[in-house]
Amino acid sequence: MPDQFTLADSAAQLILQRTPHQPKIGLVLGSGLGAFADSLANATCVPYSEIPSFPQSTAIGHAGRLVLGKAGDVPVAALQGRAHLYEGYSAQQVAFPVRVFARMGIKAVILTNAAGGINLSYSQGALVLLSDHINLQGANPLVGPNDDRFGLRFPDMTHTYSRVYRQIAREEAGKLNISLHEGVYAALLGPSYETPAEIEYLRRIGADLVGMSTVAEVIAARHMGLNILAISCVTNMAAGILDQPLSHAEVMETGERVKSTFEVLLRAVLPRIEQLV
Repeated sequence: MPDQFTLADSAAQLILQRTPHQPKIGLVLGSGLGAFADSLANATCVPYSEIPSFPQSTAIGHAGRLVLGKAGDVPVAALQGRAHLYEGYSAQQVAFPVRVFARMGIKAVILTNAAGGINLSYSQGALVLLSDHINLQGANPLVGPNDDRFGLRFPDMTHTYSRVYRQIAREEAGKLNISLHEGVYAALLGPSYETPAEIEYLRRIGADLVGMSTVAEVIAARHMGLNILAISCVTNMAAGILDQPLSHAEVMETGERVKSTFEVLLRAVLPRIEQLV
């Protein structure tokens, strides 16, 4: 059976044959945020089902296709939807698209997600830069034999989320009068939402946000030396904060409401990151 490096390389070569673009920035667009890819110019769309070894998205709001095109003058590769551990995938499978990004020659990734707000200074619809994460998913994509072609056996995670990229995002948000918070993301397995007691525990250990994605992709990206910017959209306040049940419909509704603000910020950030890759 081919190893992960060979599989990722094969998928990357197939994708590059389908587009005239050579993207250096990859985007992972989470629940309710995939519309950004629809605005790319000169776009080529590749369904995940046509990419060998690619995990298929089953979550509502995840279109399940790779869009390659230009955001302004910046060529990008955008994942409209991702795979999650709760869908039954392994951490290695969840991280595989990011592995493919690296084999395509991509040097930077911008990951987005829908998250529950724990920090009481956040409100529904807030955009939050990730400064760090807490992995409580019980899984890591680096488990098993290490392939040195991807990266070191024990990658450093001290500065996982690029301080330079975060500064760029803060500066551009300020120019656009967009409120941009910063916080720590806790990743849990899902798919059930957390209990109020779990949210209180997460608050006490330093989490500002909670979600069910992103971390496996981030770990694999750092393993391969990619630089990372991650932005959460607070689509609901976490369990126990408001006296109301949580629902995925609320996640999608909030994503729809903030998508224009989110897209404006992304378009401002991308050219500056491109200058650095």
